[in-house]
Amino acid sequence: MKIKLCSVSIDDYDKALKFYTEIMGFVLKRDIPLGGDARWITVVSPDELNGTELLLEPNADYPAMKALRESLIKDGIPFTAFEVSDIQKEYERMKKLGVEFTMEPTNMGSTTVAVLNDTCGNLIQIYQVMSG
Repeated sequence: MKIKLCSVSIDDYDKALKFYTEIMGFVLKRDIPLGGDARWITVVSPDELNGTELLLEPNADYPAMKALRESLIKDGIPFTAFEVSDIQKEYERMKKLGVEFTMEPTNMGSTTVAVLNDTCGNLIQIYQVMSG
């Protein structure tokens, strides 16, 4: 069994695609029209083009998802997390691009974490595993 696809709930295809490619640094893997305005959009790490795909899933307005997202934000809990090799560098790069962080890089012992707003209704954690 392998994890090949995971998703993040979004409220707008174009806004999410712009954020996850231009700000987060992922690359577009698939953009498949599904009829009407629906699309199947996935992005991947530029370091793993055949790795796990992140589906930009437009289910933000479903009552259950809306309640979950609002509760996570209220409690300051990230929807998902992405590993980075240099958290301070990523934090500074994204801050310069206007990204709002709800938690600056914080040492948690074996990892350093930061939490950001993805502009699509989610808090996203980035983390660096500390060597040593």
